[in-house]
Amino acid sequence: MAMTQENAAWFAETFARMVGNVGLALLGKEEVVRLALVTMLAEGHLLLEDAPGTGKTALARAVAATVQGTHSRIQFTPDLLPSDITGVTVFDQGSGEWEFHAGPVFASVVLADEINRASPKTQSALLEVMEESQVTVDGVAHAAGRPFMVIATQNPIEQAGTYRLPEAQLDRFLVKTSVGYPDRVALRRVLAGSARPDRSRSLGAVIASSAVASMADLAAGNHVEDSVLDYVGALVEATRGDASVRLGVSTRGAIAMVRVARVWAAAQGRAYVVPDDVKDLARSVWAHRLVMDPDAEFAGASPEQVIDHALTTVPAPTHR
Repeated sequence: MAMTQENAAWFAETFARMVGNVGLALLGKEEVVRLALVTMLAEGHLLLEDAPGTGKTALARAVAATVQGTHSRIQFTPDLLPSDITGVTVFDQGSGEWEFHAGPVFASVVLADEINRASPKTQSALLEVMEESQVTVDGVAHAAGRPFMVIATQNPIEQAGTYRLPEAQLDRFLVKTSVGYPDRVALRRVLAGSARPDRSRSLGAVIASSAVASMADLAAGNHVEDSVLDYVGALVEATRGDASVRLGVSTRGAIAMVRVARVWAAAQGRAYVVPDDVKDLARSVWAHRLVMDPDAEFAGASPEQVIDHALTTVPAPTHR
């Protein structure tokens, strides 16, 4: 269904209320909250790379509470098994039938805490549900439902005993960002409420889960001009041709940009995507998908610099 300007206005108003509600739990981090909600409404998944104690768990709980959804937290450890995530089929002697016992992945918002501490086999257990929104156990598919979002975290400081996420798995995260520490004003408010440090537990719902699915469907119909699609394609090709990059943005990454840009535009009350939407989202959507050349990386090159260079050299469309 194509989005009208009236639809876009309603979408933006609802989105602003959602951002404000989550912001009650994560003070001073409106941009991170907006990215998290945009990721959910684009039906993707979020990767947070941040130090401990910055509010990643509070963000996940607050998002789930805001959309009247469920929340689960999986602490990834080296001994975690795939079945600990997806669930298992157990034989019930009383009924004489096999019953599926759902794992913690069956929730509206799943916090995969320190995902890089689990073995690659366990990490891969998330791939199917992240891509297909279903889990297959003993040949039977079980739907994850809507809305569904995985918020995975990585600790960038301590790498001992961790397993680096492979590029194929990184590419399945729609957005990567970091929460960061609050500024002085926000920190003062956090400290003033330190008697109740987790504000997410007291949040009420702003919108029903079924309405979130409707918002996602509505945003998927937001208009994107061919000129903007060509612009996304040119930027992707620019990252692939950069001398400091071994592997540029994939086709999945280009599709991800269009998906996120549609929601980003609707959240601002527009029934169409503009090139500035792509510029605003480029780092968050594409930086984690680039594989840098080791020599260039050793010399100081970064994915963010590659993306900034592409944005500088590729001209944005100025007409329809």
